[in-house]
Amino acid sequence: MRVLITGGGGFLGAALANRLAGNGHEVRVLDDLSNGNREALSPTIHFTRGDVSDIPQLWSLLQEVDCVYHLAARVSVAQSILYPRDYNTVNVGGTVSLMEAMRDAGVRRVVLASSGAIYGQQAYQPVAETAMPQPDSPYAVSKRAAELYVHTIGALWGIETVALRIFNAYGPGQSLPASHAPVVPRFLQAALSGGSVVIFGGGKQSRDFIYVSDVVEALISAATAGNVNRQVLNIGSGQETTVNELVELIERTLGRPVNRVFNREKEGGVRRLVANVAQAQKLLGFQPQVTLSEGLRLTLAGDHRFSSAAHRLTGAPARK
Repeated sequence: MRVLITGGGGFLGAALANRLAGNGHEVRVLDDLSNGNREALSPTIHFTRGDVSDIPQLWSLLQEVDCVYHLAARVSVAQSILYPRDYNTVNVGGTVSLMEAMRDAGVRRVVLASSGAIYGQQAYQPVAETAMPQPDSPYAVSKRAAELYVHTIGALWGIETVALRIFNAYGPGQSLPASHAPVVPRFLQAALSGGSVVIFGGGKQSRDFIYVSDVVEALISAATAGNVNRQVLNIGSGQETTVNELVELIERTLGRPVNRVFNREKEGGVRRLVANVAQAQKLLGFQPQVTLSEGLRLTLAGDHRFSSAAHRLTGAPARK
């Protein structure tokens, strides 16, 4: 195939791009590098730095493309609360621009990376795609809006569309900003540095953590699977883990205790969120392979920010 990956310099995008390039596909990446890393990409990948709303640039990149993976987005829930206009501009406006350019270039399938965050608080778990979304942040609203635009425009213009609601993805190379960092790399960094793991609320809130390679497999399948047009599919491990249990797993992986600090003045988000992945299993043949325990070990071994410190603690080989 010939594919374009928007946001292909980011955590998930780079993993997908490298996997597809390694399988012999022609891969084009568009990324503004606001949160991506060009160095994470194989040299065989055609990289363009640019904005997903730049339609003339999109026209040139979309020529003879078989499938677009739309991963370009701002992704911090906390930041979206401070800057909702930016999230609307990039996550919603960028999606509409891409769909217009795809129509003009004659591209016939797009895979949207959506988010499990759109569900919000749900009474029944695991949550299925039939549940009514209850987005509780501008980020979640922007992802839901992107889904609706993709499917609506796709139906009007004859473009096949599938949206994957990805839950808490983690793995080597995940961004670790100074503020609002994702929970897994943030906890690992604190544990390895001898610092304290800060847990919001009581740590009993649960999430569905899915390793990056399992997400990549789902994305790859979505490009060619039949009977997925206009579908929304959950991509998670299907396993529920509380924040306290995550810390305990990190302790077992490192073989040492972790100092916990509970910030009970700040809520830890929705109480429970775990994916029902039956539809993805049925339509994509999706079957998560990596347990959270194994995924933590792979993250420690495969990420240069953690591997040396982990080696000193556990004796595991450090990443070169």
